[in-house]
Amino acid sequence: MGTDRRRTGWLFVIAQVVLLVAIVLVPEGDDWPTPPWLLGFASVLTLGGMVVIVVSALRLGRALTASPAPGATAGLQTTGFYRWVRHPVYAGLLVLVVGVAIRSGNILAAVLSVVLVLFLHRKAAWEERHLREQYPAYDAYAAVTPRFLPRPWRTGTGTDS
Repeated sequence: MGTDRRRTGWLFVIAQVVLLVAIVLVPEGDDWPTPPWLLGFASVLTLGGMVVIVVSALRLGRALTASPAPGATAGLQTTGFYRWVRHPVYAGLLVLVVGVAIRSGNILAAVLSVVLVLFLHRKAAWEERHLREQYPAYDAYAAVTPRFLPRPWRTGTGTDS
């Protein structure tokens, strides 16, 4: 892996960590009401996002890295949650952050969450360029599998075996 590619990958990681820490550390606010039902919904989103992240990370096994640059020995994953979306770890992270932002009641957390969505879109696009170089089958997979939001009526190319 080239030095520039490695450096860019780690810059993405650092920026993502900074955004996540900022979102989590935003103090609770009163920019919108947070009745118990909304707090419960936010908790379900947060927990659901965590589950998707953990299950997706476990599916990657030894191929899991902090850097978005694909490892040289990793295979193209198209099963499990990867059957439904190309980036389930990012999708889980987005669901988790929406839950945190709703729960916070703070507009700054909501704005930072939108920034994270835009950031992860850019990070995923960068990662996908490298996945296309490494895996000839990636274009066919990407053509039928959405980036972050699953479309249950389209099941992608993977099979759960």
